[in-house]
Amino acid sequence: MKNLLLITCLFMGSFLFAQNVATSQKEGVFDFQSEVLDYGSIEQNTDGNRQFVFKNTGNAAIIISQVKASCGCTVVTKPEKPILPGENGKITVNYATQRIGSFSKTISVISNASENRKLLRIKGVVVENEIQNVSLNN
Repeated sequence: MKNLLLITCLFMGSFLFAQNVATSQKEGVFDFQSEVLDYGSIEQNTDGNRQFVFKNTGNAAIIISQVKASCGCTVVTKPEKPILPGENGKITVNYATQRIGSFSKTISVISNASENRKLLRIKGVVVENEIQNVSLNN
């Protein structure tokens, strides 16, 4: 009976130790102000630059190895330096506003953060430029 109690105590102790080690692992954590950038209504051929702003709320630096947009109409730029714990970072997005109509695109962020692959989204509607339209009609 004593042996069974001793084995049970050892098992529980090793389980608690393993759980404590797993939760104290050092890793960065993304905390985005918003995971969706809504352009709203944007005029054709105007500036399509926007930014996803985030803070590293983890306990290790975040290194973003790659950012990819779901189509060639969106150019994405990542931070080149590691984002240390407590620091803010920005991912810049430039959507090409030549085509009229609604859009919804995804951006994949690959990093060493707790969430290795983070999906962000942009959306909006490109409308005909009023000034261009007036000058064409005159």
